[in-house]
Formats: sequence, structure tokens, C-alpha cells
Amino acid sequence: MNFGPRIAVVGTSGAGKTTFSARLAVLLDCPHIELDAFQHGPNWQQATVAELRERTGAATAGARWVCDGNYEAVRDLVWGRANQLVWLDYERPLIMMRVIRRSVWRAITRKPMWNENREDWRSWADPEHPIRWAWVKHGERRLKYPELLRGPEYAHLEVLRLRYPRDTRRLLAAAGAAA
Repeated sequence: MNFGPRIAVVGTSGAGKTTFSARLAVLLDCPHIELDAFQHGPNWQQATVAELRERTGAATAGARWVCDGNYEAVRDLVWGRANQLVWLDYERPLIMMRVIRRSVWRAITRKPMWNENREDWRSWADPEHPIRWAWVKHGERRLKYPELLRGPEYAHLEVLRLRYPRDTRRLLAAAGAAA
């Protein structure tokens, strides 16, 4: 894979998008853009579509970046400006193990996330919580992404669909060797 300067990273909650993207950005010496940080303001205040688009547009205007996130409201900006897309498409049991483990860890440690927000176990029943979101969206994305990627507006993207964590590790090793 040619490690171009504008890489969109997508996948279900819990796939490891942010961890992978942050590592890749360091290896490629370019900015890391985490869309969740634009969407979730202090006290979990959700950005409006206009705010999310403004923040994302400014962040992806640069020549070099790695951006992680799946927000449909900014897909045209991120995918349209990217020259590569990495899809972390792991099996549902692995995704669920990871997202549950991450939520438990965040709830126990109270480690701040975006904009000083913290995970609260009482939110786990919320349909928008990553545990439930991952369960629902996993199958939807497997059907939707291939269809979207066949569209002419995204024909410019070099797409790499990674099915196993070992593939992701190999990609990071290759990026490190290329850097």
C-alpha cells in the first residue's frame, strides 16, 4: 500500500480505529484527527451537524492527516478529501469483546475521554452507547460500506479492508518501515 498523506480510517466502535490511527499518524509524521472529539463536547454536549462539518472541514483541509470516525454527516468531506481508506472490519465477537472491555475499563478508571467526558456504567443501556451501537452497526456497515465505496464519488480511494488484527499490525509495521 502506498502510504499517502490523507487516510480515512473506519470501522465499528471497538475496532481500534483511534488506536490504529494515532499510531499510523505518528509513523507518518502527520496530524491525527479523531472525529469523536469534534462530536462530543464537554458534558457530552453533541455538536450540531454544522459544527461537526465546520470542525472536520478545517481539520481535513491540510495536505497530510489520518482521520478516524464513521460520521455520515461528514463522510463526503473525509472520504472525498482522503486518498486512502482503511476499514477495520473485524468479526463481531472480537468487536464486542473489545468494546465491552474498553467500556468497563473507562468506567472503572474514570479516565477522561474527549473534552473531559468520562464513561459512566449507567449509560450502557442507552441505544447510543458504544456497546449497543457496535452490536447494531456491525452488520449494517458490512452491507453499506461496499455499496458506498462502489460509488463514483469515492472511486479515487485506495481501499484496504482489514479483517484481522494481525493485518492491522502488518500494516503498521509496513508504514514504519516505509517511514
